[in-house]
Amino acid sequence: MSSLSFTLNGKPVSVDVADDRRLIDLLRQDLGLIGSKEGCGIGNCGACTVLVDGAPRAACLTLAAQIAGRHVVTIEGAATSPLLRLLTESFATHGAVQCGYCTPGMIMAAAALLVRTPSPSRHEIRDGMSGNLCRCTGYHRIVDAIEAAAGRLFAETAK
Repeated sequence: MSSLSFTLNGKPVSVDVADDRRLIDLLRQDLGLIGSKEGCGIGNCGACTVLVDGAPRAACLTLAAQIAGRHVVTIEGAATSPLLRLLTESFATHGAVQCGYCTPGMIMAAAALLVRTPSPSRHEIRDGMSGNLCRCTGYHRIVDAIEAAAGRLFAETAK
């Protein structure tokens, strides 16, 4: 067991964790944050995507010890993040949510994309989301939602 301190959704957290504990298990089982999902357990589906220091990271492949001193944002952080709130609203407005299992990871990956590329083309959106799988939507509405959110973001920053 090791003591682990990091920032989670803007708040400092200190927990004792086993050295081999995965971040997804720490979030879901120990901290009760069940928004991030474990879809594949091998980093292929993107359902467990969280942001670590602003970069998308597969929580199923990340050891909790690797986040010591870092800033972690999960979908539960949407309440305090204007960008995550904007994406969540856009996904709902554009019908980009069906079963919802992949949605938290999609929104987290989309947030990282819009920080890197504030006004992405549809091709850049598809490429930026390529690590996140969805079996329900066919991706068209997801791309529409991200494109619309980027447009709103651009309009708000241009004011």
